[in-house]
Amino acid sequence: MNPTIEQTRAAASVDRTIQLLTAGAKPGEACTPDLAKGPWEFDAGPAAYGPGSSMGDVIPTGSPRQGALPEAYRTASNEELHARIRAAKSTLGDRVVVLGHFYQRDEVIEHADFVGDSFQLANAALRRPEAEAIVFCGVHFMAETADLLSTPEQAVILPNLAAGCSMADMADESSVEECWEQLADVYGDLAATDADGRVPVIPVTYMNSSAALKGFVGSHGGIVCTSSNAKTVLEWAFERGQRVLFFPDQHLGRNTAKAMGVPLEQMPMWNPRRPLGGNDAATLDDARVILWHGFCSVHRRFTVDQIAQARVDHPGVQVIVHPECPMPVVDAADAAGSTDFIVKAIQAAPAGSTFAIGTEINLVQRLAAEYPQHTIFCLDPVVCPCSTMYRIHPGYLAWVLEELVAGRVVNRITVPGDVADPARLALERMLAAKPPVAAPAALTAPAASMAGA
Repeated sequence: MNPTIEQTRAAASVDRTIQLLTAGAKPGEACTPDLAKGPWEFDAGPAAYGPGSSMGDVIPTGSPRQGALPEAYRTASNEELHARIRAAKSTLGDRVVVLGHFYQRDEVIEHADFVGDSFQLANAALRRPEAEAIVFCGVHFMAETADLLSTPEQAVILPNLAAGCSMADMADESSVEECWEQLADVYGDLAATDADGRVPVIPVTYMNSSAALKGFVGSHGGIVCTSSNAKTVLEWAFERGQRVLFFPDQHLGRNTAKAMGVPLEQMPMWNPRRPLGGNDAATLDDARVILWHGFCSVHRRFTVDQIAQARVDHPGVQVIVHPECPMPVVDAADAAGSTDFIVKAIQAAPAGSTFAIGTEINLVQRLAAEYPQHTIFCLDPVVCPCSTMYRIHPGYLAWVLEELVAGRVVNRITVPGDVADPARLALERMLAAKPPVAAPAALTAPAASMAGA
């Protein structure tokens, strides 16, 4: 018998799982009991990413803070919040569009008009020019991107301003500018071209970065990438530059370049706290891809040992991981690809398939609930969602929507004009770099490396 919508949502809910784990009503473990609390309990405390995978990461001084959420939203039941969200959306109609990232809690995804990865949602923001407000249920850099791509008349709203990204914060504008100056000392004039018309280095920033860094990239002939089009973007960059400076995520850069045949010895790491990033001039001169010392704390949790255990426990399991995972994990998996690739692989699989997935738990648990004909589980047995995605809660969504009904725009994300123009140029280059359509059905072959990345 097919499960009802209510049963599917209950099975998909990571919040419900965490509540049961914390109460001892379900076997298993969460990475911290604080996940069972409302995210507003952390808004007034010291600046931090919040409970979850990034809770040990150091947050920069001056990071956005969320003001107090009104008590009516903090004390309302889930049923009341859902009813209020639906009523507000009905009243607003086409004046509002709600975007939801795959990693959002299912109680938020339920109300999204578009659900997808960062690449898909960047495009979705372009498809609703009639909406007066874009409510982006994701993290700060995603809302900035939506503001860059939307019309000046549209307001982009982030339900909780504390929903940042520790990976994005690992590369700041001043550190990247200092890196660029040091590279100029090694390579000479960074605008000079060789016999093939290529400059010494092209900057590439992952979507998971601030608007300021997207602006830096746009001003220096570079481009933005996502996990969906990273290979296509690197090909674009190598046509124009002798080498690439890739930030902030070292793992996406390394895994993508390695799959393209770039030797590891030509991918030095740049540590912004050390002169020349901890390298010598000869190493940098021989480099093809210079990798920034950044990472995603969600995907760093996955290990080769977890993959080995999955294969012992589930013979014939297909292991798919996100390319933000460390290289040994990607190498040990059957395939690596973006969140959209993971979704499509599961959709294309024959009934009865077994998948171990190395990406954020909200997406994995939702897929397991939506595709009961398969066995789908997260590689990491410990429930530990993205700290900052988890800061978005139906209470905040209800609040910003009801404020819109009342004619008030709260939590608006606006990118300054001097940053917006070059950042928009880098994003336009990204949107034009469309990756080839992936073929997830080919996953039956072992080690289908970096498909769809």
